[in-house]
Amino acid sequence: MKKYLLLFCLMAVVQVAFASNLKDHPILTETKVMKDSVVVEFGKSGKVVIIVESKEDFEKLKLMNINQIISELDLEENKETGDLTIVEIRKRDGSVKEVVKVYEDGGNTEVNVAGMRVYVDESGDNTRVKVETGTKKKSDPPFRTYFNIDLGVNNYLEDGSFPTSDKPYSVKGWGSWMVGLNWMAAQRISKGFYWDFGIGFQFYNFKFENRDFQAVRGEDAIDFLQRTDVDGFKSKISSSYLTATTMLELDFGKMNDNGRRGMRIAAGPYVGYRLGGQSKYVYEEIGGSGRRKDKEATGLYLENLRYGIRGELGIGRVKFFTTYDLNELFQEGKGPALNPITFGIVF
Repeated sequence: MKKYLLLFCLMAVVQVAFASNLKDHPILTETKVMKDSVVVEFGKSGKVVIIVESKEDFEKLKLMNINQIISELDLEENKETGDLTIVEIRKRDGSVKEVVKVYEDGGNTEVNVAGMRVYVDESGDNTRVKVETGTKKKSDPPFRTYFNIDLGVNNYLEDGSFPTSDKPYSVKGWGSWMVGLNWMAAQRISKGFYWDFGIGFQFYNFKFENRDFQAVRGEDAIDFLQRTDVDGFKSKISSSYLTATTMLELDFGKMNDNGRRGMRIAAGPYVGYRLGGQSKYVYEEIGGSGRRKDKEATGLYLENLRYGIRGELGIGRVKFFTTYDLNELFQEGKGPALNPITFGIVF
């Protein structure tokens, strides 16, 4: 059974190697007067070299077909691993590509040929054959571009800690969203090591935990006014930025030829320019007359330039990110000393 299986695999190799290139690359058979060798060239770089030791052997060779030639090869099996290579292609750069490889372990035989795997199990009463077609590995281009979306929650640090609830500008975690739209590029430096860079738009909302305070534009600084004349429903500050980011990334999955199944880490600086900023206060007058909204341009007191550090952690197909602004949200002396920080996920 195994002999027929190997014969089938070798016939498949001949079909793949020769028939697909016959039209564009006709087979050239060249018998050079070079002592004891026969060279068969096919395609652009394909070559089969057959060594004979005498003229009698050469005459015998002319009467043989490809299957007879293969059957006459003295193939040695690796006793430790059970691997047996039937056909291999030696490239011009010196590397070797195995076309047909056989692995035998007792009554089990595995044959790999042209990306296809054939399993033969003769350990039982009946012979079982299983055929698997291998998929091509996705190539890792040296340079690629892509688009992603950041979705995160915002807060800020004051003197190294989050503001307590008694502060009028303390942030409510749920509802303080950051959305980022990024156009990115990745330059491969070495296997599993990349330089990522790009530009994007970020939209920040800082939703106050105490909805009775409204951020208003004072004469010299931003003021947090406590509204006792209405019932507050929502109070927040929003801002938007055009941001450029650059990071160095290590992809351990690509390093170990595991694709996206490995862990990825990346870190690097970013710098952004503010596009807009305002405060929004949603309230209802005491006694009830429907909800109303007050919007005020507080961007005058926000820093126009922001810069910081971004970090990413990828596990499988899921990627998390965090950003931390090294400069403060408000201009010096125009508001509390707050450094924005964001945690989220990348889509």
